[in-house]
Amino acid sequence: MSISYETVVALVFHAVLAPATAIHALLYKRDPRASFGWIAVCVLFPLAGPALYLVFGLNRARGRAQRVGPRGLRVGFERGAVILDKEPLPDWIRTEHGRLARIGQALSRHALAPANRVDPLRNGEQAYPAMLEAIAGANGQILLTTYILDNDDTGRMFREALAKATQRGVDVRVIIDGFGDWYSLPRTSYILRRDGIQVARFLPPRLLPPSLSLNMRNHHKILIIDNQIAFTGGMNIGDRHLVDKPGNRQPTADIHFRVTGPVVAQLHREFRRMWHFTTGTHLAPPRHSPALAGTLACRTLTDGPDEDLDRLTMLLVAAIAEAKRSLRIMTPYFLPPREIVGALQAAAIRGVTVRIVLPERNNLPFVHWATRNMLWEVLLHGAQVFYQPPPFNHAKLFVVDDGYALIGSTNWDPRSLRLNFELQVEVYGEDFAHPLIEHMDRAAAAGRAVTLDEVDGRSLPTRLRDAVCWLFSPYL
Repeated sequence: MSISYETVVALVFHAVLAPATAIHALLYKRDPRASFGWIAVCVLFPLAGPALYLVFGLNRARGRAQRVGPRGLRVGFERGAVILDKEPLPDWIRTEHGRLARIGQALSRHALAPANRVDPLRNGEQAYPAMLEAIAGANGQILLTTYILDNDDTGRMFREALAKATQRGVDVRVIIDGFGDWYSLPRTSYILRRDGIQVARFLPPRLLPPSLSLNMRNHHKILIIDNQIAFTGGMNIGDRHLVDKPGNRQPTADIHFRVTGPVVAQLHREFRRMWHFTTGTHLAPPRHSPALAGTLACRTLTDGPDEDLDRLTMLLVAAIAEAKRSLRIMTPYFLPPREIVGALQAAAIRGVTVRIVLPERNNLPFVHWATRNMLWEVLLHGAQVFYQPPPFNHAKLFVVDDGYALIGSTNWDPRSLRLNFELQVEVYGEDFAHPLIEHMDRAAAAGRAVTLDEVDGRSLPTRLRDAVCWLFSPYL
């Protein structure tokens, strides 16, 4: 029996690529389950296995960040840069959240900044007019980074506002994620460049030169105006977030935040870091510092598959462990790692009220099914889980007790916590936390509680479907 020339070539290539990719997975994957899984894929699937690893398994961002970091803004921990005892912290933070503040200090490159104001903006109906008004009032610089800037009515309003700002001499710079840029055709980045706006695409997939990774997306959402006003949270820019718009086929509720005060400078620095990462060029620091604006203490924290890896997971585990009375979580996707699941179980066992609010109807059904496969783990130990009714809620909120909140772009799933570049803002202040608590409690009351009996009572076909989706949860 003869073997064709093509088969011989394929076997030779596999004999070279399979060991090389398997060894790479063995040496560089931090999770033994991920390492073992990739080794099996590389060895057992001729050519396809190594190809999948090269596309999905390699962490190109870490290597690039390490090359960029020493020449520019440092990527990684800045140990000893901030001494908590010298920070002007209010007494109530030292008393109620002193240890949590120290943890944030250890995990962030930023100090805890006092005198901020943070205003929640519900849905696009409140967020977009405020953002467009700020863009129209800019006289020096506009910085925008987003995962998606849709090519629809809302996207066109933002593009026109940015173009007008450029025409009147404002320095406008935009970062769009290279994968999110393909959500609309023609691509928004192309139209922005045509209008004379400086645009950078974050790790865009391309064939030549090869850059095929679909992971490691830039999920930051930041708009900064003259280093004085910023907007951040989890909301993309598009008609989908206009919940009351007639004819909206996929209404998506969310909460964005307008930020003023010294923490705006931290968001500015994170934009400069991403601009350097994406373009290789430096963006000069602003000449003027943000004005003092309120009573909230805030700090920016980033997470991503570079030197920031696992920072947010560590912060969440620590914050859950520090809770004395209550934990409230609102997230569209809930597939937390084992460390967070264990922390939530321990919190519920010691008497902390753990309330998790999820959408009953998800825009990604397979994520919803995977979540149902693991909900019993938190329900069994007394955590409360609620499904809120449509429209689909994209908000990402986390509140500890009555005075600590975490807002930003991160979902509670493997993609956000290990594969994406994410940005969060810690907010210390009861006046800010209480409205978020009321918002989450209203959403829970409007929905329904998920019980352990309901989860255990799923039919066998449903359980099999959910378990298969859960099996692939690290890649959803």
